[in-house]
Amino acid sequence: MFLQLKEARTSVLECLGPKFNGHPGQRIADGQRIMQATGDIFLGWTDDLMSGRHFYVRQLKNRRLGVLLDKNGIEEYGRLCAKALACAHARSADPAVIKGYMGEDDAFDDALASFAMEYAARTQEDYDRLRKATRRSAAEPVKRR
Repeated sequence: MFLQLKEARTSVLECLGPKFNGHPGQRIADGQRIMQATGDIFLGWTDDLMSGRHFYVRQLKNRRLGVLLDKNGIEEYGRLCAKALACAHARSADPAVIKGYMGEDDAFDDALASFAMEYAARTQEDYDRLRKATRRSAAEPVKRR
């Protein structure tokens, strides 16, 4: 078993609303408890007294990454992640408020689809650049000192 410590910084959303006055790690841990389908008994928060930095702690689970062995596996893993994320967000707020925010027309759906397509195109461009750089690097002779 591994415990993961991640730095808990000020939320980027605080510029849009009231400032959170508690421990940043607690804010994140509380949010994760709302979003998780099953609880993490190790989820918590702590401080580094020397630096004054705030952290949250969680159990690191990577046993699901074995499905990434082939193209079908990674696509299925992506679908499962998307479904889990959608379910988590559905539990995080009042559905009536979300529906009111989204409105009755297709503007929200269109904006979301547009963002997804642009993000997919950017990801493909990044991947293509990475592959090109990898091939170029592999073709270069190794310099010995």
